[in-house]
Amino acid sequence: MRRPQISPSSTNPKVTEMGDYVFRVCFVDPFQGTVMAKFAAKTLKAKKVAVLTDVDAPYSVGLGTFFKERFVADGGTVVAEQKFTKDDKDFKAQLTAIKSQAPDAIFVPAYYGQVTLIVMQARELGITVPLFGGDGWEAPELLQGPGAAAALEGCYFSTHFSPDQDSPRAKEFVKAYEAKFGAKPDAMAALGYDSALLLSDAIKRAGSAEPEKLRPVLAATKDFDGVTGKMTLNDRRNAEKSAVIIGIKGGKFVYTETVNP
Repeated sequence: MRRPQISPSSTNPKVTEMGDYVFRVCFVDPFQGTVMAKFAAKTLKAKKVAVLTDVDAPYSVGLGTFFKERFVADGGTVVAEQKFTKDDKDFKAQLTAIKSQAPDAIFVPAYYGQVTLIVMQARELGITVPLFGGDGWEAPELLQGPGAAAALEGCYFSTHFSPDQDSPRAKEFVKAYEAKFGAKPDAMAALGYDSALLLSDAIKRAGSAEPEKLRPVLAATKDFDGVTGKMTLNDRRNAEKSAVIIGIKGGKFVYTETVNP
């Protein structure tokens, strides 16, 4: 028997293509790429960007591709494309090549462990433009280590949630989370909570937890008010919802803006 599955944080478009019982509460990478392309052009005022991707990570390659497509379609120019592998620790050759092209900003769709090294080495080379990326940046470890926070000052990333979001449901969740864990929730915590909320709501709407009854009700979800914002599940069972841009200022993650679909 097939059973509905709800992914909190799988952003690869192929996830829900695995079957019509697979759903998600996070946005997908094509949207995230579009968000960061718009942010680069409108907020960073970047006309020329460089892209640095991890060839071993489908997340990095996919997000980099979606970003480039939208940025170029909107009139921007990708002046350099450089690559690295998951085991690399020295990125100076790639960064030197990027520096020679004088980009206005550098898009790095990678995970936080690599990002910290990349940004610190970029600053060592005298690269002062903003670096920015996707939700793979979000982790406290991004800012850890000598000089990391200073190097990342003025950088940005897109994600699914900020504890500073101004909505009653988000504020209620943040308050309860802090009371229980003594810390503010990150996007993964909020998305996990939204998965449970959506499932509970769908069971109530269906009047049953039986898979055959639950699946069509989940698929019909519209304007569901979650912790991470309102979401509607489209015909591919992907969540259409807003993204959040986080800036790094004073060694902290700071809410910058919300970008709607």
